[in-house]
Amino acid sequence: MASTPSCLLQMRGITKRFPGVVALQGVSLELARGEVLALMGENGAGKSTLMKILGGAYPPDEGEILIDEQPIEIRGIADAKKRGIALIHQELMLAPNLDITGNIFLGNERRRFGMLDSAGMNATARKLLDRVGLRLSPTTLVSTLTAGQMQMVEIAKALAMEARLIIMDEPTSSLTAGESEQLFKIVRGLRAEGIGIIYISHRMEEVLDLADRITVMRDGRRVGDLAAAEATHDRIVSMMVGRTFTTRFPDKPDRPPGDVVLECRDVLVPGARAGVSFECRRGEILGFAGLVGAGRTELMQVIFGVTPALGGTILLEGKPFDPRNPRQAIDRGVYLAPEDRKRHGLVLPMTVAQNVSLPDIGSYSPFGLLRRGTEERVANAEVQRMRIKTPDIHRKVVNLSGGNQQKVVLGKWLAMRPKVLILDEPTRGIDVGAKAEIYHNMARLAEQGIAIIMVSSDMEEILGVSDRIVVMHERRITGAVGRDKFDQELIGSMMSGKTYDQAAAGGGRDAAA
Repeated sequence: MASTPSCLLQMRGITKRFPGVVALQGVSLELARGEVLALMGENGAGKSTLMKILGGAYPPDEGEILIDEQPIEIRGIADAKKRGIALIHQELMLAPNLDITGNIFLGNERRRFGMLDSAGMNATARKLLDRVGLRLSPTTLVSTLTAGQMQMVEIAKALAMEARLIIMDEPTSSLTAGESEQLFKIVRGLRAEGIGIIYISHRMEEVLDLADRITVMRDGRRVGDLAAAEATHDRIVSMMVGRTFTTRFPDKPDRPPGDVVLECRDVLVPGARAGVSFECRRGEILGFAGLVGAGRTELMQVIFGVTPALGGTILLEGKPFDPRNPRQAIDRGVYLAPEDRKRHGLVLPMTVAQNVSLPDIGSYSPFGLLRRGTEERVANAEVQRMRIKTPDIHRKVVNLSGGNQQKVVLGKWLAMRPKVLILDEPTRGIDVGAKAEIYHNMARLAEQGIAIIMVSSDMEEILGVSDRIVVMHERRITGAVGRDKFDQELIGSMMSGKTYDQAAAGGGRDAAA
């Protein structure tokens, strides 16, 4: 790969092997000063491994790295930082018990006359916060910040170490639309300053909007590059998955809605000023739209028994349903695939088979002894049904890609034949191929009569998958929209607090409907 005149980074022939797996095979990549390079690929393509090598977490088995066309050896994370390489992880690496200044200078504290120079660090932190557009005191505790504000602190932290190259891994996965726009402004500003940015994201629209160039990886190899001017959604996806990819969302069959399975009547969620009411029918995919903090997750946790409702009534198949804990909800056939699958949906050190059997472990061990044959049979069936990519069912879940981890979460519930399946951000951090498989699985489950509730912050997803959409704002429902009235502007207005009538009157496509 020939270097450009302003080349900042070159990675040549990078190979990395783990026991039984070749994670990277001869991967080359380059980045110019002041360039935003989008690095794309399905989960398990090798993107994170390549960036961890650049960030000093792993040494390469083969290949070389050049900065300013000079070969270097990165001996660890601290060494990468000294060379101006900053890696901002998807799961932000901040200390919540420290203030902003403490996080920005953590491990790099400044001293004066042998004492911590708190005043000097606060002054520098304030300048850095101004640079990223965060109007907060540097003494603000990080635990009080929103996800978007934490993202800005991470960027300020990278700038404090005079980073010349910043790697951003899924930076908008937990941000609101407004916070994402602020991040995009910062990225463009950093580009103008000559800082090179490697941007990893599964959100095609923001990649097409931000990137100067796109590098695509598949199965541990670099497939190729696309200039921004020649990149299209379908072309990128085709390179990622290795085949023509035409259907993002399954076709919606024209069928009448089934009977009401779950009904909430004036259910009062903790922190809400009024109750919420809605119903979900058999064979329906009911989408829940709203901004981060709208109360959607909290409502789902009430239905699943994680948090008790403060008032109102829930009916399941017409009978009172008042779970005081998740076990009671599970016993009635109501299951939740949580937003944070790694913390709340899986036991990462356990195997695929163990995770599948865990929620219903009693049926696998009627006399106190686990029937491993039954466990393996059910796990293998779910691996086939969900098309989980794993060498075998005894592989630890921590070693699977994000998309396959999410499929394990779904598989463990499907093995128990749910009546109501709640999916909270089911495709967050998942590549387009895995997303499409999950969408089609959801459609098949709906056809089998399962009532599905999907919480999603992805507007394209909520419009493409749902049969009906319920919109929430500040822990109240602003309205529900049938598929014949779906409109992005209308839903967006309702997410900001307008009722359906107010939003429609404001000029949405269906204002005259």
